[in-house]
Amino acid sequence: MLKFLNAIGEYFLLLGKVAKRPQKRKVFSKILMREIHDLGVNSFGLVLFTSIFFGAVVALQMYNNFRNSSIPIPMSFVGFATKAVLILEFSPTIISVVLAGKVGSYITSSIGTMRVTEQIDALDIMGVNSANLLILPKIIASVIFNPLLIAISIVFGIWGGYLAGVGTGNWSAADYITGIQMYMPTHFIWYAFFKTAVFAFLIATIPAYFGYNVSGGSLEVGRASTQAVVWTIVAVIITNLILTQMFLS
Repeated sequence: MLKFLNAIGEYFLLLGKVAKRPQKRKVFSKILMREIHDLGVNSFGLVLFTSIFFGAVVALQMYNNFRNSSIPIPMSFVGFATKAVLILEFSPTIISVVLAGKVGSYITSSIGTMRVTEQIDALDIMGVNSANLLILPKIIASVIFNPLLIAISIVFGIWGGYLAGVGTGNWSAADYITGIQMYMPTHFIWYAFFKTAVFAFLIATIPAYFGYNVSGGSLEVGRASTQAVVWTIVAVIITNLILTQMFLS
C-alpha cells in the first residue's frame, strides 16, 4: 500500500514538471506533429477494424434479444440500440482500452528506452525540461486526436451493424436507418466525448510515468510496458464507473 501511494505521489510530481511552459515552441510543435502521427494516425486501421465488427456483433445481439422477447419490439430498435451502445460505452471505453494496449506500450517503451540509454539524463544536464519535452506533446496529441478516433469508431460501428443486417437479412435497411434517426439526448454524446478526453489523458500520462521512471536495461523496459498497460486499463475502467455515476445517474 505504501508503495502504491508513493507511486501516486511520484505520478503527480511528474505531472507538475510536465505542466511547465515549453522552452522552444518550434521544437515542441515539431514533436507534437510527430506524436499526432504516431499515436493517432497510426491507430486508424485498428479502430476501424474493431469498430466495424463490434458494431455488427452488437446489432446481431440486439436483434436476437428483441426477437426472443415476449413483447413485440419493432426491428427499428435494433438500429437505435446499436447506436446507443456504441456512443455510451463501446466507442469511448472499449476503444480506449484497445488504445491503452497499443499506444500505452509504445509510450512506455519509447520513453523507457531513452531513460535506460541515458538520453533523458543528457537532456536534464543540458537544462532541458525532459518531462515537458517528452510527455506534454503525447498528452496534447492524445487529447486532441482520440475524440476524433472515437467519432470515427461510432460511425463505422453503426455502418458495421448496417452491413450485418444487409448480409443476414434479419432486418431491413429502412428499419435500421429509422432506428439510427431516433432521438437521443444530446448530453449523451457530450458525455461520451468528455470521458474520451479523460481516458486519453490517462492513456498518455500513466505509461509515460512508467517509462520515465524505469531503471535497469531492456528487460525492465519490457516489464514497465506490461505494468503500464495493465494499470492504464484499470484506471480507464475505474474512471468510467466514476464518470457514469456522476453524469448519468
